[in-house]
Amino acid sequence: MLDFKRFAGLCAFSAICAASFAVHAQTDAKSQALTIVVPYGAGGIVDNTARAFAQKLAAELGRPVVVENRGGAGGMIGMNAVARAHDESTLGFTAVSPVTLSPHVMKTLYDPLKDLAPVAAVMYSPVYLVGGPKFTGKDFKDMLVQAKADPDGLSLATAGVGSLGHLMLEQINGQAKVRITHVPYKGMAQMVPDALGGQFTLMLVNASAPVNTLIDEGKLKLLAVGSPARLPGRPDAPTFAELGYPMANMTSTFGFFAPGTSSTEFRQRMNTVINKVAALPDISKPLTDALNIMSPGSVEQFAEQVRREYADNGKIVKAANIRSE
Repeated sequence: MLDFKRFAGLCAFSAICAASFAVHAQTDAKSQALTIVVPYGAGGIVDNTARAFAQKLAAELGRPVVVENRGGAGGMIGMNAVARAHDESTLGFTAVSPVTLSPHVMKTLYDPLKDLAPVAAVMYSPVYLVGGPKFTGKDFKDMLVQAKADPDGLSLATAGVGSLGHLMLEQINGQAKVRITHVPYKGMAQMVPDALGGQFTLMLVNASAPVNTLIDEGKLKLLAVGSPARLPGRPDAPTFAELGYPMANMTSTFGFFAPGTSSTEFRQRMNTVINKVAALPDISKPLTDALNIMSPGSVEQFAEQVRREYADNGKIVKAANIRSE
C-alpha cells in the first residue's frame, strides 16, 4: 500500500532539489564568460568593434565577455570554431563573407546556413580601393593603364581568399581584362602598416578612422569606393558603379552569429541586447564618424539577408569562375 506521507515528503524533497538545481544552473550560466570569436587578427575594424561591444555587453548581461581572435582562411577558421561550439556562451562577430561568400570559393568544415545562426546585423561598411606609397598613379584609370602595361606589376591586398575584397578584385580583373596580383591576409589589421611599408601596391579595405586619417594625410590614395552612392564624407571618390564596374560595387555587412544549435530564445534575447548596445553613442558614433552605416534589425531580417547574399554570391562566383588559390 502506498505511504502517502512518505510520497508527499519525497515530492517535496524533489521539488527543493529541482529548484536548487535551477538556481545553480542560472548562476553558472550568468557567471560563465560569453566568448565573442573574431575570425580575423587583432586590430582592424572587426576586432576593435567587437571589443567595444564586449565591454558594453558585459554590463548589460551581468557576465564576463571576452574576445578571442581566430584569424585565417578569409574568416572561415574562426567561424568554424563558432559553428562547432554547440553552446550558448559563444558568438562570432564578423563580416558576413565567411558565411555568404567564402563557402562558394573554398571547401568548409561547416554548413554556413545550418551550423551558424544569424543573431544581429550591426552595420554595413563601405569598401575603399586605396593605393599605397608604391602606387604612382593618381586615380582608378591610371591603375588600369598600369595593369595593362605591366601584367602582374600591380599587387592588391585583401582580408583573405574568399573575402569580399577578393571577389571585388576578381570582378575588376575579369571585366578590365587585367591581372592584378592578389595578396591575401588574415584580416585587415596588418594590411595598413604593410601598405605604408610598400609590401604591395593597392588594397581593398573597409572604411575606418585610421584609414580615413591616412587618406587625409596623403599617405594613402583613395581611388574608388564600394557604396550605393558617393559618401558624404568622401564626395570626390567615385563608386565602382560610376566607374563602370557595378559588379564590384560592394559593401561589407558586419554582424553577430551563434552556433546553429543555439535556441531561438537565446538568439532573440541576444538580438535585443546587441541592438540596445549598438544604439549607444559610445558604440555608434565612432563607427558612423568613420562613414559606416548602422543597420539594426530583427533576427529574421538578418537571417533573410544572409540567405539572399549566400544565393547571390554563389551565382557571382560561378559566373566569374573564382576558385581558391
